[in-house]
This record gives sequence, C-alpha cells and structure tokens, in this order.
Amino acid sequence: MGVKNLWDILESCKKTLPLHHLQNKRVCIDLSCWIVQLHNVNKSHCAMKEKLYLRGLFHRLRALIALNCSLIFVTDGAIPAIKASTYRRRLNPGNVLTQDEAIKLSSIRRNTGSEFSRMIKEAKVLGNALGIPCLDGIEEGEAQCALLNSESFCDGCFTADSDAFLFGARTVYRDICLGDGGYLVCYEMDDIERKLGLGRNSLITLAVILGGDYSEGVYGIGRESACQIVKSIGDKAVLQWIASEGFSFAKKKKGSKRQNEDDKYNGKENAAQYKNPDGSKCPSQMKSQVLQVLDAYLRPKCHLANSDAVQRILALYPYSRSQLQQICTEMFDWPPEKTDEYILPKIAERELRRFANLRSTALRVGVQVPLIEMPIKCPLSRIIKPRKNQGVDCFEVSWEEMDGLETSIVPADLVERACPERILEYQERRAQRKKRNNARSRPRRLEKAQLLGQVDKELQDLLLEVYRDDFTTDDTAFLCGSVSEDDEGIAQIQGTIQSNDTWNSNYVKKDAFTSGSASNQESNILPASFEDEVIDTGNSVCREKVDFTYESCSCQESNILPASSEDEVIDLTRSPPPQHASGKSKHLEDNVQRIDLIELSDSENDTFSPEHSRRARELRMFIAGIKDNSY
Repeated sequence: MGVKNLWDILESCKKTLPLHHLQNKRVCIDLSCWIVQLHNVNKSHCAMKEKLYLRGLFHRLRALIALNCSLIFVTDGAIPAIKASTYRRRLNPGNVLTQDEAIKLSSIRRNTGSEFSRMIKEAKVLGNALGIPCLDGIEEGEAQCALLNSESFCDGCFTADSDAFLFGARTVYRDICLGDGGYLVCYEMDDIERKLGLGRNSLITLAVILGGDYSEGVYGIGRESACQIVKSIGDKAVLQWIASEGFSFAKKKKGSKRQNEDDKYNGKENAAQYKNPDGSKCPSQMKSQVLQVLDAYLRPKCHLANSDAVQRILALYPYSRSQLQQICTEMFDWPPEKTDEYILPKIAERELRRFANLRSTALRVGVQVPLIEMPIKCPLSRIIKPRKNQGVDCFEVSWEEMDGLETSIVPADLVERACPERILEYQERRAQRKKRNNARSRPRRLEKAQLLGQVDKELQDLLLEVYRDDFTTDDTAFLCGSVSEDDEGIAQIQGTIQSNDTWNSNYVKKDAFTSGSASNQESNILPASFEDEVIDTGNSVCREKVDFTYESCSCQESNILPASSEDEVIDLTRSPPPQHASGKSKHLEDNVQRIDLIELSDSENDTFSPEHSRRARELRMFIAGIKDNSY
C-alpha cells in the first residue's frame, strides 16, 4: 500500500514514457507487486488453473529482454515488527495489536506455504530459466529496490508501493503496459522536488501525518493540510521538528458548541486529536511511535551495497533454453516449438543490442573497428528484406549461431547502429539483382520474337502449301509482312500477298491480326485463309487478336527469311528451291484439303455467304488437326 493518498499528491509528476525508454537499462522488480497486479486481472479458478498471472509475467519479461534490459527480481522477506499490526489487520480485520504488543514484537516470518508464496516461487523459477537473478529481501522488498536504486546499482525500480520514495528510491516505475507499442508510468524524485518542493524527509513526514503501513496517521488532517504543514517547515528541518514535537501540532479542530462543552467536561479541551493503531489517545506514547516510523524509513533492514548477495545479482546470467521449454510445457502446456517462437527472437534482438552497444562504446573512445575485426562476431548474418511492424521500419534478418532461430524481424534503427555494413550489403545485392533481372528480360523478349517468327514461318509454309495450286506458274506469289508482339504478348502478323499483276483489296485475318492487299488482273479474288471470315475493307484496315502457337511444319515449296526480335519484312518473291519429297511432306500433301477460292463482293455491305463460312470452318478444323499431329 505505502502511504495514504501519496500517489494522488504526486499525480502532477507522473510521466508516461514509451517502453523503449528502458532499453539497455538495469531495473529491479518488486516481484510481489507484479504478481498482485497480474493476479488481480483475473481471480477466477480457471485463471489460477491456467496460471494466467504467470503467462502475463512471461510476456512482460520477454518484452524487456528484447530491449536488453537487465532485470533483477526482489522478493519480500520477513514482516517488520512495526508493520505487524497492519499485517494482522489486513489478514483478519478487527484483530489489532495494542501499542505495547506492537513494540515488543520482532519481525514476523511470512507464511511460505500460502498460495501467494507458491506463486512467487513459480515466478522465481521462470525468471531463473530466463537468466534473471533474484534477491530475497531481509524485510521489505520495495526497501531493497530503493537501496539498489539510490546506490546506482539499477536505473529504476518497478513497484506499486509509494513508500519506495521514502526508502530512498530516485526513479519508480509504477506500471507497465505492453499494448499500443508499450508504455511506462514513471515518477522521478527530481520532478517531485522541483514541482512540489517535497524531498525524502518531507515524504516521510507525510507518512507520519497521513498514515500508511507503519502508522495510522493523525486524525482529521487531510493531504492538502499535511502538505501545507510540511512545506511551511521545509525539507531539511521537518524530521527534527516532527521527532521533537510529535503530534502536539495537531490541535483540536473547531466543532459544535455542544461538542466543545462535552470535551471540556471530560477535561480534554486542549488535547491533541489523533489515533493510535489501537484507537487510543495517548500523547505520551505517540512520540515514541513517531521515532519508530522515522527509523523504519531511514534505516530499513536490507542487504548492503557491498554484500555478497548484492554483488551476485549484478552479474549477467544466460538463459537456459531446455529449462525454459520444460517449464513452459509443465506450466502452460506449450510445445517446445511454441516456447522458441516466443522467446528466441527476443533473445536474438538482445544480443544484437549488446553488439550495438559495444560498437557505440568503441566510437565514443575514438576507435572505429570494422565489422570483420570486432572481437565479438556480429549475430546478424544478412538482411533479407525491409518490413513494417506496427508502423515502425524494420528488417527481416537471418541469424548466425542462433540455435533454433533462422530469421526474425528487428527494428531498422537497431541494425543501423549495430552493423550498417549489412545494410550496404543488402543494397548492393538488390541493385545487382535488378541488373540481372533487366538483362534476363531482354533474352526472353528475343526468344518470344524468335518464336513468333518461327510461327510466322510455319504458317507461311502451310499457306503456300494450301495455295500452291491456286496460283498460275506465271504469277509469282509472295508475302511481304512483319511479326510483332503487342502489350498482352499476342502475336501480330501484318503482311501483303501479291502477284505479278496488281490489284488492291485490304483484308484482315481473325486468327493472326493480318492486314494487307492482293491483286489480280482478271478478278478480285483472294485465296481463302484459315480464319472464320475474310472482310473486304477497301482502304481501311481491320484488326483482331488471338494468340496462336504451332510446332514445326514443312511444305514442299517455301522461300522465307528468318525472323528476328524486331519487326521485319519476310520476302517470298524469290522462287522456292526445289525440295525432294519426304515422308512428312507427302503426309501433309495427303492430308491437305483443297479449298476453293472465295470471291469477295465489291461492296463492303455485302454479307458473306454460307458457303464461305463453311469453307472457313473446314480450314480451321484442318489447321487444328495439323497442330494436334505436330504435338
């Protein structure tokens, strides 16, 4: 509990800090306070059975471990004699010691067999597996934390007891939250002295007046009146004043006339109004009690700074992976893989922070050591790719010599401080990868163009084979065209079929995106192609797309130039060289179906005849059969 209403008095000094404020710091934890906080979240039987308080402790610890925060558990020892009355009253209301009994009692040993003591033992076992040492206090745990903080053995202490400041603490973290990126509720003694004008002596005097674990306080004086009294005397003289005056300063407040008359009748008109722990009013004994309270705060029973117990907890302890897996299996029913998934990334991040601290220390002393010459090997092997984690720039990295962990995500600023060379290596790899991809994409485009050229060549061979008998020997037919690829990767073949005599008729092929013209002296007749329709468009050009691929196809007569990656003209005007009949050519000749020429109408508005559609359909089926045979 601490001192009554003290947190309210210190409210203006409260600060909310981000969780990373604790990175690379050493803090001590009043373990009893943490267990009480975590247990109060859910007190159901199911929560106790599933040990939710212990799971909450585990997640708090792993978050602090990732920040390279050196942790020390501190537990309560015996109950101080001056606190015996308060302790009994909490356990059994109405059972209060008299003042004489409280003075005669010595420290009371805690019940080690209670359920709360068992919870503390489980927490200590878990902390030991994580490499967190534990210091068992002689009496009050918050007093031991305050001593470590005041002696600069730690940067702050976690406790919910406000009397930590009365024992000498300088920085107290009252609460911790892991949600929303994590934050802390912090109080600094420097802020209390500057903003409120209250030092340690003033806070001890407030404890005497307001009451707390060691006294019931003065009846009828609130926190505002107590603060005014203490500030009016001053921090340096207030302890001497309260020790000599006791509670004589607490005059009886004005009341009703009837009450004043009753007090006068009872001979207590000038008596001070206060309450002892037993409810009696004994001004002669209160001075002795005040001195005991002052002594309990100024000289608490703790392990001294130079003791072996304190020196032992200042060392760094490694965590035990196998022990932690066993504990989590027994307590949480987790498989080893789940435990590793929770803790190994945090351990790796802690090791990287320690490596970053080593490099920063070297730079501060003016020594710049290359990464490969560092006495300790960098745990980070390489950067895989950038990532975002809750809006924070991070890197997904791989680790070296981290048993059970291959990759994890760490903050980008940490990588920058620990090993900027790894970032440069990643940037160089990414630049080289882009160059390789660009160089690799060019041959692919060439391959596509060559494939389209091959398709064009095979298609022309097939057309020549089909049209061979439809042209006279005097008319040397040729096809001038180009092969290209559109944005969707579909072949586009544009060309012109001509004879010696000239005639003009633009046309389009539905299967091959073809436009061109042909001529003949006697009639405007164009050989039927393999599309569904042949459309006479006059001087206009109509285009349609379709993707097509053919295997090699041979014919007896062809004269075709090789296709290239760019658009080129394939000239077929030269007479094809004589070729010997082969099994494949004969096979094609046997399967070639003669398709008569289709006469085009002079008018664009004339529709195609059913005969034309039938012949086009037959040719399309024929080409599909050739394609199937080629596969």
